[in-house]
Amino acid sequence: MQLAKLKPDFLRYLAEHPATNGQTLPTLADIGAELGVSVGKLREQLELARHLGFISIRPRVGMKREPFDFMPAVLPSLLYSMATGEASFLQFSELRQTLEASLWFQAVTQLTSADKERLRTIVARAWSKLKGDPVHVPNQEHRELHLTIFAHLDNPFVQGILNAYWEAYEASELTRLADYAYWLQVWKHHEQIVEALCRNDFDEGLRILTAHFKLLPTLSLPANGGQ
Repeated sequence: MQLAKLKPDFLRYLAEHPATNGQTLPTLADIGAELGVSVGKLREQLELARHLGFISIRPRVGMKREPFDFMPAVLPSLLYSMATGEASFLQFSELRQTLEASLWFQAVTQLTSADKERLRTIVARAWSKLKGDPVHVPNQEHRELHLTIFAHLDNPFVQGILNAYWEAYEASELTRLADYAYWLQVWKHHEQIVEALCRNDFDEGLRILTAHFKLLPTLSLPANGGQ
């Protein structure tokens, strides 16, 4: 795209200086002098860049340009829509399911032996929590398993959406509505998916994943996704 069309000025400056990624940026006064923009105006634009995750500001370190991450642009809108009831977590879940199913083969064919061993370890940890005394819901393992399967997809938009999904999943308090039998069924599916992946039976893995997705709507969620 033509950088001249990228607004505001501070975002255009960041795009024009990709070599500064991970390095300390000049002061706002210096940037303003280069762009011909007041420091006051740049401060307003800086806050936008900060909320979008394009830069970080730390004491004694300064202002740094960060690698592009789509999640900070997605998550606030997602949580806001859930809070207002104008959209639901289940609607976003449908988007996530479509992405995972359509990109399944692209993702799983890139899994390494180490990835598969990690998936088995995640499943073992989850069963340990579910069969422990007291019982614990393996929320972290749930997130970690799915993100590990799709970790090698070189698409920042997909990764941003998938990571935003799991943040919203926690915010929706979905686990509060699920009984113990549900979690046993979920992790039986997870275990079967992982074993299929370890056999390189990717078709079977997708079949189980699709069945796994059908569990979610059985939890009678409120229209706004549990908020």
